[in-house]
Amino acid sequence: MTRVVVVGDLMTDAVARARYPLARASDTPAIVTMHGGGSGANIASWLAVEGAEVAFIGRRGADITGRNRDMELMGYGVDARLVMDPERPTGTCVVLVTHKGERTMLSDPGANAALSPEDLPRDLFTQGSHLHLSGYTLINEGSREAGLAALEMARRSGMSVSVDCSSSAPLERTGAEPFLEWTQNAKLLFANADQAKVLTGRDDPAAAAKVLTAWFPQVVVKLSDEGALWYNGRAEPIQVAAEAVERVVDGTGAGDAFTAGFLPVWLENKPPTEALAAGCRLAAKAISHLGARPRL
Repeated sequence: MTRVVVVGDLMTDAVARARYPLARASDTPAIVTMHGGGSGANIASWLAVEGAEVAFIGRRGADITGRNRDMELMGYGVDARLVMDPERPTGTCVVLVTHKGERTMLSDPGANAALSPEDLPRDLFTQGSHLHLSGYTLINEGSREAGLAALEMARRSGMSVSVDCSSSAPLERTGAEPFLEWTQNAKLLFANADQAKVLTGRDDPAAAAKVLTAWFPQVVVKLSDEGALWYNGRAEPIQVAAEAVERVVDGTGAGDAFTAGFLPVWLENKPPTEALAAGCRLAAKAISHLGARPRL
């Protein structure tokens, strides 16, 4: 089994689920819960509970929430390599979920923004392992150097590499051109339809995937309730439908769960339909309960 090394963000998610339409500039009853979050840490957690060998590299504050997040990752079975930041707090994300389930996120990266090349443990970068880099690490100026260093260390070690685009609005602020330039040596890119549009200007996800194969040998576009598609620039794109769920409880982290379902199957060189189906299965599991992580 290939070990997966995830470099990325660790957050605490404060999820506020509104019971009624948001009363702007007033008060709306809500259910507020606290969960472990951060795209990179979520992917590592899902990978670990699915039986993969996984290490997570990140940065946390010297606070109680940071310690809790650290313990959580270990509880999932993740080899957590977290550097403690003496000044910055552990990252926090406020997730506003409307009564219709639409999510808006307010992020404070905290310690994540100070991840540096020195924080990357050399012993994890070995041939035969796989690096998955959270796009947030590159999008955030403070941690960009660490993200670029991780990509270079993986290249030198002969590791396979996948990258995800993380979030469309910050990706747009960063710019498609720089992001594609930084990540073009990755073997696999994960994007959702919005992120693929930011990178290519194409509305149609299959058309966007075709454009992106100019930079990446393989591209996966997550299509929310329509499943996901895979393309390698040769035959036609392959699409798999989403799994039906009885009730969508919380969509936070569904894309992270998809990535964690897809990667192990893909790393075993199994057909893309199998990898897509495994991703959709785990995404369905994620949206059926509150929070972005598996239940501990």
